[in-house]
Amino acid sequence: MREYLLVLMVAAVVTYAATPLLRAVAVRLGAFTPVRDRDVHSAPIPRLGGVAIFLGFAASMLAASHLPFLGQVFVLGPELKGVLYGAAIVCLIGAIDDIREMDWLTKMGGQMIAAGIMAFSGIQLFQLPIGGVTVLPTPIMVGLTVFAVVVFTNAVNFIDGLDGLAAGVVVIAATSFFIYSYGISRTFDPPNVFSSATLISAALIGCCLGFLPHNYHPARLFMGDSGALLLGLLLAAATISTTGNVTPSQVSTNPVAATLLPLVVPLAIILLPLVDILLAVVRRTRRGERPWQPDKQHLHHRMLQIGHGHRRAVLLLWLWAAVTSLGSVSFVLVPDPLVAAIGVLVAVVVAGVLTVWLPRWSAPGHRPRRIA
Repeated sequence: MREYLLVLMVAAVVTYAATPLLRAVAVRLGAFTPVRDRDVHSAPIPRLGGVAIFLGFAASMLAASHLPFLGQVFVLGPELKGVLYGAAIVCLIGAIDDIREMDWLTKMGGQMIAAGIMAFSGIQLFQLPIGGVTVLPTPIMVGLTVFAVVVFTNAVNFIDGLDGLAAGVVVIAATSFFIYSYGISRTFDPPNVFSSATLISAALIGCCLGFLPHNYHPARLFMGDSGALLLGLLLAAATISTTGNVTPSQVSTNPVAATLLPLVVPLAIILLPLVDILLAVVRRTRRGERPWQPDKQHLHHRMLQIGHGHRRAVLLLWLWAAVTSLGSVSFVLVPDPLVAAIGVLVAVVVAGVLTVWLPRWSAPGHRPRRIA
């Protein structure tokens, strides 16, 4: 665990220190996010924050490669090098888009190339934990891997609409997946808590924590596509690295849980961004628009529309992300499924009440009732 903490700290410190430098570069290059109809900020904000995140991730990988135990993960195969190359590609594509707008097809092509590099370096779905272990032909598994990476990268990009929202959601998801990956790897024979998935998750936590102080409302720098696409790709890499290799019996000894959890947990960890992108595709398609056509009906827009302020909307969406991701992981860690279910149900009720009640409580003219 100490080596993971060191990796996390290196990622956080380097990202935090590099962000002001990248802000100066963004200002110099004129890489600003303009005020558009769908945006909630009132003045142009510089972007390119994703480059600082990439520097933090690269530094953490360099540090990990020289550690006694995590260094062995680099020796076992080229997986982490493939992740680093893929991260560099999507970050570069995103940075170019941050400076000069690119068409969606070019960005999609860059994401697919990055996903392909990771897949052929070993970060791919070798099996699917569906009713046991399902193995499909290699071309199909590679195609599913590329599809998963593209979905994850764009899902994070879709929720990047409020200051600190995407970075906070990803740090919650990465923390949940770190706990999940670290926990099930202890059940391996022999136990081995040092894996690519857990390492990527730890580095991702550090990168987001280092960037958040600069990005929380009022943000001084946006992560831009260079950051949103990068965070999505890294989260996908960690998820695929575990999901594509784990067997149901390693997740739970309960037959029902062993059948459901290996697929449910990875999806629940990133449920909030996945729901947002799914709703966006459905509503835009039903209106006869292109799925990537921007609008003002994302989850964060809806939170603002029902009366939440900027910071409160972000905090509540963080809460929902924690409920779904940590709640799903609790079914793996808590021995009694009923206890885990009750805990998740209570958390859902609390989050729901706060989401609905707070706008009414803080509305103009509302006066708390005095108790005699």
